[in-house]
Amino acid sequence: MCHETLTHLCIPATEKILRTVAVYSFLVVGLRLAGKRELGQLNPFDLVVLITIANAVQNAIIGPDNTLTGGLIGGAVLLVVNYGVARLTYRFAAADRLLVGKESTLFADGKLNKRILQRERITREELMAAARNQGVRSLEEVDRIVLETNGVMSVIMKEDLNLRAVLAELRDLKKLVSAKG
Repeated sequence: MCHETLTHLCIPATEKILRTVAVYSFLVVGLRLAGKRELGQLNPFDLVVLITIANAVQNAIIGPDNTLTGGLIGGAVLLVVNYGVARLTYRFAAADRLLVGKESTLFADGKLNKRILQRERITREELMAAARNQGVRSLEEVDRIVLETNGVMSVIMKEDLNLRAVLAELRDLKKLVSAKG
């Protein structure tokens, strides 16, 4: 039985490092498989899952060790591994595609991509809510809607034909005024 003090580790530091890396890897893969929606749109159920996961994996990281030193080692390893993964995905496109994924087109050419909506578990109502949040009144105004890798939905508007016509008339008026002046 380990005698716990503020700084005396109950398990070797290498075991603590390996535990932390294993849990980090598990969570990265698990969240990647869960889909982009989980990252960008936390609902109350998702929040409960994240809190519960944090509690569940805490013991896997620290084991029987509740020392300050053990906690600092676990935290430091998480930060270092996360920094390494961020550098890896920045430097190598293949790693970025594998770990981060790529954006998904949810709506284009006037049509919903039902397969991707279903895969990402996004309802038509959620899609419309995201579009309305960006000032859209109807999908007829939209060129495409993309689910970004961070879970945010980007709405790309069609060019406003009325605005283009008004601007063309203004240019014509400007030409007339400058020709007379």
